[in-house]
Amino acid sequence: MGTDTNAIYAEGLVKRYGDTTALAGVDLAVRPGTVLGLLGPNGAGKTTAVRVLSTLIRPDAGHATVGGFDVLRQAHEVRRLIGLTGQYASVDEQLTGTENLLMIGRLLGLSRSASRARARELLARFELQDAADRAAGKYSGGMRRRLDLAASLVGDPRLLFLDEPTTGLDPRSRNEVWDIVRGLVAGGTTVLLTTQYLDEADQLADEIVVVDHGTVIATGTPEQLKARTGAQTLTVRVATPADLAAVEGAVSRVAAGPLDVSGEVVTAPVADPGALAGLVRDLDERGLAVAELALRSPSLDEVFLSLTGHAAEVAA
Repeated sequence: MGTDTNAIYAEGLVKRYGDTTALAGVDLAVRPGTVLGLLGPNGAGKTTAVRVLSTLIRPDAGHATVGGFDVLRQAHEVRRLIGLTGQYASVDEQLTGTENLLMIGRLLGLSRSASRARARELLARFELQDAADRAAGKYSGGMRRRLDLAASLVGDPRLLFLDEPTTGLDPRSRNEVWDIVRGLVAGGTTVLLTTQYLDEADQLADEIVVVDHGTVIATGTPEQLKARTGAQTLTVRVATPADLAAVEGAVSRVAAGPLDVSGEVVTAPVADPGALAGLVRDLDERGLAVAELALRSPSLDEVFLSLTGHAAEVAA
């Protein structure tokens, strides 16, 4: 895939800081109107990639286009197309919600009346109209994040870079941000989302690029990446604690790897599509009752662990 068919395209991006290589030849391609999840632990190179693509820093090697414009030779055109929200809300806490958006509008060259109209529209869209005249410093964390997202949309960008947008938010605020992102994409916005939260990538991303130590180690849809592990997870909860050892034995006969036993729950990877039916027959023949029996696809956490050898939450 090349620059003609992608809203964002990067090939061979390299960025070094002294002896540290933040990007070691990263390739990316984001189709218009979709979400690409750039997934990896702290220190993987996600933020560096966003800073290159948003023209904030220059790569040491490689090239990239955003909206068809080269990020080095046509940086001004790129900036006219994009919005950027960083890991932490960057609103001015001394200004009200309205004043923050008015300031952004004026900096973007909108007239005073157009800036005020855009501010009213966005405050309503992000359900902040009741706090429009309140200093942003008095907003909750979720409200500040919504205001920050609103600020990134003042210029009505075609492409939006969200760099770990839910860092530090409570579950309810995270869900609110997710709903906002879904609405933007439904309206045609292209989103590059960086995150270390695997459930976030699973919820929002059409495609995922997994990076670790500045290198792309896997790409695909969430389901394609899950399929790469080659196994599903079998979960069995025993009904009678005295049967635990016998149930472990039955599960071990269909397992494709080591068992994990936590209390009265036995889990194991399975590769045989007929494993669940076989286990049910075995349990029935032995007169073993279970309280729960389930077979599920691997989670992205398990995929990441299989790809990198460490959990996503571990800083690299």
